[in-house]
Amino acid sequence: MNLNEVHRGIQKNKKRKRVGRGTGSGRGKTCGRGHKGARSRAGYSVHPTFEGGQMPLVRRVPKRGFNNRFALTVAVVNLGQIEEHFDTGAEVTPEALQACSLAKGRYDVLKVLGDGELTKQLTVSAHRFSKSAREKIEQAGGKAVVLPGKKPVPKNKANSRVRHAGAATSGAE
Repeated sequence: MNLNEVHRGIQKNKKRKRVGRGTGSGRGKTCGRGHKGARSRAGYSVHPTFEGGQMPLVRRVPKRGFNNRFALTVAVVNLGQIEEHFDTGAEVTPEALQACSLAKGRYDVLKVLGDGELTKQLTVSAHRFSKSAREKIEQAGGKAVVLPGKKPVPKNKANSRVRHAGAATSGAE
């Protein structure tokens, strides 16, 4: 056998099986579905977790906690951490925090918290600030710049209905 003969006879696309075309084809009569039962019928489907009537694993394993898949992912940085990594007069941005490994991973919103002391005059840019963090930044002579970010979803439907109704009336004028 030579190297150029290795892939000889291998076809890229396999021909589909034509079932129900006589006993000579090997797939005649029941078409490979066997005799009777649910699997032999057209339209048969089974739930992915079905285990033949046994209690499925997804029902046997206890469920714990709560996960809101619509909630924004918030990265948190404390003022004490910012104090350690930045010099006086520096601009603290999400990119700068990522470079210092303070805001790791993927997140939707960056929030600065007031844990720790801040003595340096810094311009801190983030999507959210805690009240104590904002006060400490301004006491040190710095600025707290709020970045535009994803808006949180309204907590109850009553607020969203009022908001939509107001938008509809203002557009008609």
